[in-house]
Amino acid sequence: MKSFFEDGVYEEISTRINSLSEDTKAKWGKMNPGQMLHHCQMPLNIILEKEDYGVKPNWLINLLFKKSMYSDKPWRKNMPTAPGFKITEDKNFEAEKTEIISLINELNAQRERKDWQPHPAFGKLTKDQWGKMQYKHLDHHLRQFGV
Repeated sequence: MKSFFEDGVYEEISTRINSLSEDTKAKWGKMNPGQMLHHCQMPLNIILEKEDYGVKPNWLINLLFKKSMYSDKPWRKNMPTAPGFKITEDKNFEAEKTEIISLINELNAQRERKDWQPHPAFGKLTKDQWGKMQYKHLDHHLRQFGV
């Protein structure tokens, strides 16, 4: 399982995001590219301590989901999305692309950071766990759009 903090991964994610266009079609799911980019900003905002979206600890989600975040197995298509993270309203693709690039640039700039806040739902995570979770989420949605 790759981590966002590994050498070359930031570049890979940046290249994949930049290969998206407003007209890129999803292979599964209901989101369009702008909605997906907005959705993918949410976990980045959490790790960067900009927003917690009211996420609370949930032992069931922790039990069922946390382990899947660090396995090498890709997430399956059409996984359920937490209600607060569902994006149904239209989004401006170019604005969302600019914002997510800004967030991944900011996260990359912090790659040497040692101390990370606890995740609002999953609690204390190591830097490696944070990095793997960010990569896996971004990879899942970029695969959704074939990039």
